[in-house]
Amino acid sequence: MVDYEKQFEKPAYESGARLTHVASVFQIAYGWMCAGLALSGLVAWYTAASGLWKTVLMGPGLWVCIIAELAFVWILSASIRKLSVGAACLMFIAYAALNGLTLSVVFIAYELALVQRVFFITAAMFGGLAVFGTFTRSDLSQIGAICGMALWGLVVAVVVNMFFHSSRFDWIVSFAGVLIFSGLTMWDAQKIKLLAQAEGQMDGAMRHKVALMGALELYLDFINLFIYLLRILGKSRD
Repeated sequence: MVDYEKQFEKPAYESGARLTHVASVFQIAYGWMCAGLALSGLVAWYTAASGLWKTVLMGPGLWVCIIAELAFVWILSASIRKLSVGAACLMFIAYAALNGLTLSVVFIAYELALVQRVFFITAAMFGGLAVFGTFTRSDLSQIGAICGMALWGLVVAVVVNMFFHSSRFDWIVSFAGVLIFSGLTMWDAQKIKLLAQAEGQMDGAMRHKVALMGALELYLDFINLFIYLLRILGKSRD
């Protein structure tokens, strides 16, 4: 278990070797995150444009995809150290592709120009939050803990509103989602750096798996920020 508080008690100076080590973890993590987003986007666009969504997401298909996504996230989170690098990478790719299927509803519900505009807004916002989380010397673990607990409340609120269909409550939930995932983005970016430092001299396999887990968390932060911003800034088709 990593003691994040002790990370902030260390001297500010870091050797060139340590900086290179941490930078390599960041390079892998953000590389996989971007690859996952690109794959999800392509799958979502093709599924919507080809009409495949009518076959995949109609009826119980949507719930099967959602349950499978949750299973992928749980297995990766719980077993990342036991899995081989190849297996972990394949699971991440499979998850990104599967998530692309469910994200195809975005291209169906919203105009393409709006989706593109909100994507670039999300990218700019995510980039700023990630940079702050990476370079700030403040301990963001408390923010991460608060946002993590608030996330459970957000899930409950979303489920409840599925029955009441309140547009006002939906706006409140959407703004809460942006705030929560903004906090998680900063914390997850900082956590990648702290994990890379705490692991010491990791071998190549462990470094890749730590980075891949960070990529999954950042990927989820980006996707959720994008969805909640889209719900705030966009108007769905009738």
